[in-house]
Amino acid sequence: MNIGFIGLGIMGAPMAGHLIAAGHSLFLKSRRGVPEALLAAGGTACATAAEVAERADTIILMLPDTPDVEQVLFGADGVAGGLSPGKTVIDMSSIAPLATKDFAARIAERGGAYLDAPVSGGEVGAKNAALSIMVGGEAETFARAEPLFAAMGKTVTHVGPVGSGQVAKVANQIIVALTIEAVAEGLLFASKAGADPAKVRQAITGGLATSRILELHGARMIERTFDPGFRIGLHQKDLNLALDNARTLGLSLPATALAQQLFSACVAQGGAAWDHSALVKALEALANHAVGDAA
Repeated sequence: MNIGFIGLGIMGAPMAGHLIAAGHSLFLKSRRGVPEALLAAGGTACATAAEVAERADTIILMLPDTPDVEQVLFGADGVAGGLSPGKTVIDMSSIAPLATKDFAARIAERGGAYLDAPVSGGEVGAKNAALSIMVGGEAETFARAEPLFAAMGKTVTHVGPVGSGQVAKVANQIIVALTIEAVAEGLLFASKAGADPAKVRQAITGGLATSRILELHGARMIERTFDPGFRIGLHQKDLNLALDNARTLGLSLPATALAQQLFSACVAQGGAAWDHSALVKALEALANHAVGDAA
């Protein structure tokens, strides 16, 4: 297939690489330029998003936030300018569900199909083609795109109509943030109480408290490896989506609000670009004790 891919950052670059490896022709555009590795693998750089849309039958976006997606789709030299009837836009960014429905309607007016397909799994999942992909859109469009998702992810779920993928991703980000916070509190407690947090982590991974976050991010907290990964600034954006939509729904999400405040404390320390596991630093500041310090 002729695939366009716009947004080649930490996540997008390996995802595009998997599509090239699967035999697809890739037409590429990124704000920071197309990585040489993708060009060497056979990808083609394009000057504008409109050119990507002209040359590809399916256009995939992997961008930071809602305004970025709107600009790439409908701004000057955007995807809409190169779109023709019968083409498909797949937005794999994590953005607002309501905006997603609006974007899909505007693409439909131009004769295009639309899927929202945000992902979970972070940089590791992107590199290993092991992402969880949550898809909203019509079943027929999903069926056509499913082989592409299979090249990038391990778990692919058609959640429902347009916007449903973004709803699932917001729910995912709530759960991830609160689990990171729980792991951070547990390891901080263990350290302050005089136990070796690495040994405590090892012990509890065999019990009910085990999780992928305890395994990966618990190790980051102990080893102090906070290079992203998934940046705190991006997780803040996702929790803002959760809290904004919760207000619209008349829904209280108190623990989500707490996690957002802890992320904000990290940002105040200059940590917007830290991995989201560094939420532990906000708790450490409150305790005047770091995981791994002597009690």
